[in-house]
Amino acid sequence: MQRKFVVSDSEQCIGCQICEYVCSAVKEGGFNPLLSRIRTVRIEPAFNVSMACRLCEDPTCVKSCPRNALSKDEKTGIIVLDEEKCNGCAWCIETCEFGAIALHSIKKTIIVCDLCDGDPKCLPYCPTEALSLKTPEEISQKTRKKALMPLASRTSE
Repeated sequence: MQRKFVVSDSEQCIGCQICEYVCSAVKEGGFNPLLSRIRTVRIEPAFNVSMACRLCEDPTCVKSCPRNALSKDEKTGIIVLDEEKCNGCAWCIETCEFGAIALHSIKKTIIVCDLCDGDPKCLPYCPTEALSLKTPEEISQKTRKKALMPLASRTSE
């Protein structure tokens, strides 16, 4: 069974950062996007996307931690932090291919999406419904369909 993770549709994302505010409110008790586990990336003028942990099969963040502060829950795929072991060295941040890990500016330990125990709180607050939970296969199926749409429209003419 493939694990689902938070995905942002760049065609629907407007870069409002509401997901960041919701995440920081739920996880930290305040509205501070710097403490969010999901991050909005803007490439002006027209590309917005939010990024969260992709639950990699073989996570480089876990392998790169010199203090073994990170582990992967084998059942859920979620990256688990042992705050007692984390010294904020940021090796995991540097090795994450998706930029999905950040340093908590107060605690000086890392923060990463934990899917809110399977019920991501950011999803229902997205005003354009750009966020969803998907497996890698669901993402690739959507990409294949999108790639074939121009061909399909030509054959119907």
